[in-house]
Amino acid sequence: MLGVGAFAVMTRKHLALTLAAAAALLGAAACSTLTAPVSNPTVPQPAKSVDLNRYLGQWYEIARYDVGSFQQGCEASTAGYSLRDDGEIRVLNTCRDGSPTGEVRSAEGRARVVENSGNAKLEVSFFGPFYFGDYWVLDHAEDYSWSIVGEPSGRFLWLLSRTPDPSPEARAHILARTAELGYDTSRLHMTRHN
Repeated sequence: MLGVGAFAVMTRKHLALTLAAAAALLGAAACSTLTAPVSNPTVPQPAKSVDLNRYLGQWYEIARYDVGSFQQGCEASTAGYSLRDDGEIRVLNTCRDGSPTGEVRSAEGRARVVENSGNAKLEVSFFGPFYFGDYWVLDHAEDYSWSIVGEPSGRFLWLLSRTPDPSPEARAHILARTAELGYDTSRLHMTRHN
């Protein structure tokens, strides 16, 4: 049986190990972000405000920059957004490892709206209270059928649709709009859903 002093030492050691692990994880995340190539050195501000009630729901990734994140090697990627009881947004990202029929991977996080951004800028965390990354809805269809999402460094980009296989015309429009925003569309990984 351990005495109170031994318990306190073990608790401090556990806390130190937990903090060291969190620091290592954040360091790795920062390094992967810094080594990803910048594909748009002049990321524009979001084009319009976002009605969060219309933005919530299921989105299918149709293309992305594949830059060593959770999604590397993923196909059939989706993002689900729902309102939490505390007013923040629940984020559930899922994908299939290697192919549209591969093993399912998922990551759950939370997002909060950046004040005075017209709801077009959010901060997202998949690492508890330790790290929030930028999530900017750079543009979206008036009917919320597609969305272009980036962040201020120009290293990350996601093209989202409400359907896993938008029409060739819709896909061409989204790609053209992405290029108009200054992104190199030749670097996009076209996500397979079937």
